[in-house]
Amino acid sequence: MRVMAMVRATRASESGEMPSEKLLAEMGQFNEELVKAGVMLAGEGLHPSSRGARIRYDGDKRTVIDGPFTETKELIAGFWLLQVGSLEEAVEWLKRCPNPFEEGTSEIEIRRVYEAEDFGEAFTPELREQEEQLRAKMCDRR
Repeated sequence: MRVMAMVRATRASESGEMPSEKLLAEMGQFNEELVKAGVMLAGEGLHPSSRGARIRYDGDKRTVIDGPFTETKELIAGFWLLQVGSLEEAVEWLKRCPNPFEEGTSEIEIRRVYEAEDFGEAFTPELREQEEQLRAKMCDRR
C-alpha cells in the first residue's frame, strides 16, 4: 500500500525559515534509510504558502486565491510518498524521523493513497487502461 506522510506547517516554515545543516543532515540520513529499505517513492519540502495559490471550485466557476494562507495548522510543509505493507509499518518508520522542526512541536499526518481496486466497478477497464497509459508516460519523463 502507498501512504502519504504530510509534515504539518509551523509559523517557522511559513515564514520561510530554513532548517539548519544539522537537521538537513539528519533528514538526509533518514531519507537514505527509507530509500535503502525500498520504502520511499518520493519526498520533498514545500515553499511557504505565501509563494502559492489555491483554486476554489464552485460549479463551473473558478476563483484563484493567492497565498499566504492564515490557518498554519491546515498547511503542509513537506511530504513523503511511501510504499509500505501497512499503516502500522508507516507509523513505525515515521516515529524514527527526526523532528521536522528544530524547536517546538511538529506533526506528521499519514494517509493511504487510493489504489485502482478501491474504486470498485466505477473504475471500468477503459478507465484502468487510460490510467496505466498515463502512469507509463509519467515514468518515461523521469
